[in-house]
Formats: sequence, C-alpha cells, structure tokens
Amino acid sequence: MAGSVGENVRVGLEDDLYLGRGQMLTFNEQSILKIRRILEEMSRSIASPDETRAMLKLKGRAATNFG
Repeated sequence: MAGSVGENVRVGLEDDLYLGRGQMLTFNEQSILKIRRILEEMSRSIASPDETRAMLKLKGRAATNFG
C-alpha cells in the first residue's frame, strides 16, 4: 500500500517469509525483485543504493570500518 502512494517500502525475509500463497522465500532477492516489478508496473521510481543511503543518512561502506 505504501508504494502505491509514493511512500517507502521495506521488504526481506525479516519482514515476510512468503513470496505468495504457500511459496516460502529462500532468499531476500526474491521479495526485492517482486516489489520492484510491482512498483515499476505502477510507474513508481526505485531509489538507487546511493539515494537510499542519503535518505537514511547512512555513511556508506567507504566511511565505515566494515570489510
């Protein structure tokens, strides 16, 4: 619903275990690809990783000590 009115959408195994009725997710990419397809069919834009980091005020990999 949020995506249909231009709001942010969160997806992944931690949010939902099913891709559809009786179809378990096996990895996060499945739910990401599904919501991306749905939103693009609704002519909604998808934020790039850099745009997402900016919106969430995240530092990014280069500014952290993560390997």
